Formats: sequence, structure tokens, C-alpha cells
Amino acid sequence: MSHDDIDELLNLPIGERGEQLARVPENQWFERKSIRVDQKSFAKAIIGMANAEGGTVVVGLSEQRVEGIDSNPSRTNELRQVPMTMVAPPLRAHFREVSVMNDRGAQDHLLIAQVPPSRHAHRRSDDTAFLRMGDSTVKLDGPMWEELVYDREAETYEAQPAGITMAELSGEAIDRLRVEIGAHGDDSHVLRSRSLLTHDGKPTIAALLLFGIAPEQLLPQALVRVLRYREDETGTGARQTMEADGDRRLEGPIPDVIAKAAALIDQWAPKRRALNGGTFGPTDVIPRDAWLEAVVNAVVHRSYSMAGDHIRVSIFPHRIEVSSPGRFPGLSDPSRPLEIARYARNPRIARVCADLGITQELGEGIRRMVDDMRRAGLSDPHYRQTSTSVIVRLDATSAISSDVIKRLPHGSLEIVTLLRSTGPLATGEIASGVNASRPTVLRWLKRLREEGLVERRGQSPRDPRATWYVPGT
Repeated sequence: MSHDDIDELLNLPIGERGEQLARVPENQWFERKSIRVDQKSFAKAIIGMANAEGGTVVVGLSEQRVEGIDSNPSRTNELRQVPMTMVAPPLRAHFREVSVMNDRGAQDHLLIAQVPPSRHAHRRSDDTAFLRMGDSTVKLDGPMWEELVYDREAETYEAQPAGITMAELSGEAIDRLRVEIGAHGDDSHVLRSRSLLTHDGKPTIAALLLFGIAPEQLLPQALVRVLRYREDETGTGARQTMEADGDRRLEGPIPDVIAKAAALIDQWAPKRRALNGGTFGPTDVIPRDAWLEAVVNAVVHRSYSMAGDHIRVSIFPHRIEVSSPGRFPGLSDPSRPLEIARYARNPRIARVCADLGITQELGEGIRRMVDDMRRAGLSDPHYRQTSTSVIVRLDATSAISSDVIKRLPHGSLEIVTLLRSTGPLATGEIASGVNASRPTVLRWLKRLREEGLVERRGQSPRDPRATWYVPGT
């Protein structure tokens, strides 16, 4: 079962569905509420989901118990009124009741509230606003609310009709989503379950981008351009440093574009020799997970309404840059990326990509990139923002201070890079890995140890089985 979908659970036999719904972990798109929930708390839950990526609230479950709702019909009626009476502007929520067996062994019902991602920013009647983030719903302060209003009112492009018919979508691709979310019904039912159809049943732009047979025919900006350079500067004119075959344009539905981009960047990304599987061979200079996260974030969260621009991945010998049309939300500071709140410009696209296993649910893409770069001993990702785009730069630059680097013998830092990627190695293995003589490597190791960059692990000073490693790895 998909980590975020409850359709499969709702189709279980009546004796199982309540118990399973009570146990499945809450996440970005799923929250439980007791039948005792008051209107204000219920409003908070549905507002948080409408302001984020949509989701489902199930009423009648508490502390892994199946309470049911039949014992309090008046409360059920009150909750059904909340989207209209306690939310400004009123939001759309689809209610239905499903049969379950409660924890007393009697037949009962649960109230299911399905909340699509909204085109508007919503708040409660007392002027408080909320946003679903992971398995929590957080209150938005003044600046965060202003950001949400600015971005949500401006960015509704993915929800517009694409001007195509169902026949122009790939049935095979939709089948994959059907399997991942455990959905039943025809293609229209699957797309509607992810808010990918308009009110009159027409495919949206998000549906075209995700499942279109040839989305680039209507949206020529929906491509990823991968560029490869021989040197660390692009150069101009006759001095341009682009490789002869270093300009590829990748088109198609989003899942295919991401897969094709990953395969090409795997080939073109800068490499170095390192121990891999017992032998020395090429390994990524910049962690694969870091650049892949940057590419996925760009494809999922770019502004597709900007028809004159596309995503560019520029590969240099010592860095990778990913440029994506569209700015960070509202007042976000690109120089402090770890403080940027979860925000999906394209919540429908983001949710389907999570369903398909392309992205993860908790919105930690930037944090994962930072962690990957730090584990590799490299500088943090660098973000800069132009008037129309965000550019992330991943440098193969050591996080070691320049003063320490100046004190070290030339070439010795290759040992640190090698050990970070391989784990502990013996002196001879290090010499082979950095292509240097054993005496030279021993001299370098001594200096690196004095700076606290490497440590030796052995039973004695002359232990032939001793290895060297980078502290903290």
C-alpha cells in the first residue's frame, strides 16, 4: 500500500478496515480525529490540508481505537458544516461515511473528509491559519500567512484545464499510479482521486505533465536541458567550453524525464577513482543523492507557467548547477535554505510523485541535500535567486577551512576524500587509491592526523592490519 493512501484500506472487509485505519501512521495526507473533536480542531485539520497538498481526515478513531460516529449524529452534522461556517473563504471538502466494526464489536461508521489542495489560502473564522507539514498541522504566523496568500493566489497553473482529452494521456502510466495507491475504478476515478481533473471531468495541466503522451507539444517549456562543460567556466563564443555532444534536451511526462535525466547525469557527472567492491574504479565526486534531489526538486516544484524558460542542469568538472524557473515562496531567504518552510507550488504533481516513490513525503529535500554533502566532506549546497529562477550549486569543494588547507601538503586532501567515500583503508590501499608512493602517503597521513582530519585504528603502532579513517564517518 502507498504510504499516503487510504483507498485500499477503505476497500477492506468491514471487519478489518476500522482497525487498520486506526493503526496506519499519520502523514502529510492523512489524519485521524475522535468523534469528540470540536469544530475548531476539525477546522484546523482541514484548513491545514487545503493550504498544503490536500488529504483525508477520518473521524471516529482515537488512540488506535475504533470509536465510530453513530453514537453522536449531531456532532457529525456539525463537522459537515465546518468547511462553510468556520473557514474563510469556504473550502471544498467531500464527505462520506463508511461502515466499520467498532471496538465494542458492533457495526458503526466513520466520517471521511477528503480535502483537495485549494487554489486559495484559507484561515479559520477566528483569523488563525494552518499548514499541514508531515504528520503535524502547524499554525502560521503573520509573515508565513502573507507568503501563503501571495504564492497560493498566484500559483494555480497546474489546476487549470489542459485542453486535452483522456485519450491523450498514457493509460499505462495511469495504471502504475492505480497500483501504487491501491485505487479501484477507471482512469477518471484514479485521476479524480488526486485532483487531476477539473469539475467537469477534463484533464488538468498537472495530469498532462504527469501522464501526457507528449506534454511538450502543448507545453514546450516542460523539458530538462542537460549541459556538459570541459572546464569550470562556460566561456563564450569560440572559447565556449561545452563538450561537442554536451547539450541534451529531455522531454516527456515528469516520471520519464526524471529517469532520463538521472541516467544521463550518471554518465556525465564528474568522477574520481575510489575503492568500490574491492577494486578501484570511478565514483561520484558530488554525491549522487544530492544532485538527484536537486533535479527532482526542480522538476516537481518549478513554475510551469513560465513559458519562456526550462530547467537546466549544468555539469562542470568540479560542480553541478541546477536552475529552475520560479522563485522560492514569498519572503524565503535563499541564503538560509534549511529555514525554508515546506511549500509545494504544484501540490498535485508533488503528491503523485510521492505516490510513485519519486519524492518523499516529509519535505526534507533541501535538508537531505545538505546532509549528503556534509557526509562527503563537501561544502553545503549554495542557493541563489534571480528575478525569475532559483539556482542550486553543488561544489566539489572541501568543507575544511582554507587555513588548514594551506598548511597541508599538496595532494594530501585526496586521502580525506578517498576515506570519506570508502570507509577505513590500510596504508597500501590508500597509496593505490591516490596513486602515490607509500612513503609519500605515510608523510601525508601524519600531517592529516596532526590536523585532526584522519585517525588510525590498530592494535599497536606496527600493527600490519591497521586502517585509517575520517573521524565521524
